[in-house]
Amino acid sequence: MTSYLVRRVAGALVILMIISAITFYLFYAVPRDPARAFCGKICQPETLTLIRHNLGMDEPLFVQYWHWLVGIFAGRQFVQFGDCPAPCLGYSFATQEPVFSAIVDRFPVTLSLTLGASVVILAFGILTGMIAAWKVGQPLDKIASSSSVIGASLQIYFVGPLLAFYLVDTLQLIPRPSYVPITENPLGWFTHLMLPWVVLSIIFTANYTRMTRSQMVEQLAEDYVRTARAKGMSSRSVFFRFAWRGAMIPILTIFGVDLATLLGGAIITEQTFSLHGIGELAVRAVQNTDLPMLLGVTIVGAAAIVLLNIAVDMLYAFIDPRVRLS
Repeated sequence: MTSYLVRRVAGALVILMIISAITFYLFYAVPRDPARAFCGKICQPETLTLIRHNLGMDEPLFVQYWHWLVGIFAGRQFVQFGDCPAPCLGYSFATQEPVFSAIVDRFPVTLSLTLGASVVILAFGILTGMIAAWKVGQPLDKIASSSSVIGASLQIYFVGPLLAFYLVDTLQLIPRPSYVPITENPLGWFTHLMLPWVVLSIIFTANYTRMTRSQMVEQLAEDYVRTARAKGMSSRSVFFRFAWRGAMIPILTIFGVDLATLLGGAIITEQTFSLHGIGELAVRAVQNTDLPMLLGVTIVGAAAIVLLNIAVDMLYAFIDPRVRLS
């Protein structure tokens, strides 16, 4: 287990290094001068030259990337801002605040949105799929399968405002979506993020319903399941003790991929419900041509996706004893 984890972390670092190099080059090789966004609308040529020098943008691109990379692990010195402690992702062109501090302030919103929605999606998707597999061929199976297809056809920017109008404004069943730190008010954190979680679960649950149903039906036809039934084990015990475990491996694999989709889709979700997370931060960075902020959001998002996928892989051995991490 330990050697496997070390190899995965080492591989993740290599992947993040490649992503950072490609992203850095694409962002800083744009035809538009990034320093002009920092200078403002009225900018003299000599001021622009001074800004380029202060930000190190008058150096070759590979030298700029090396300084940026070293800053993540050892910090960095800026002529204009002074010392930037590690992990240093530079300073925003628009607000002149440290990029890493801005992301840290916003990341709990996106993380709460993603992880909370993941729990709801897995719970509803797996439960619905198991019910459909238990009642395969019956009306309940057909209803669950049909409703999942309808949910997958909807979009966040359509379902979100519609449910907000009925559940928040008209019926007043839940509060308007916002972020309340879980450390301050756990109940408020839950209730204020309930609507985004429900909307995301409606859209993403379909894949898990279909996958759970098909995997459960396949597992129930395996030889070891028939052997367990021949030994007198009840259908309920066979269903939950054997078939369920075997069906979870492919579902976890899809879940690892969908985590990236949820994090990437945070931009749409946060804009729909006016949540101030890193998705909104990325949108503002694009609008302001704030390349340090946009680069920082991209790298932090990539790191979160890689680490979450490693965690999902580690769950394989706990769910199915036949899986060995080596």
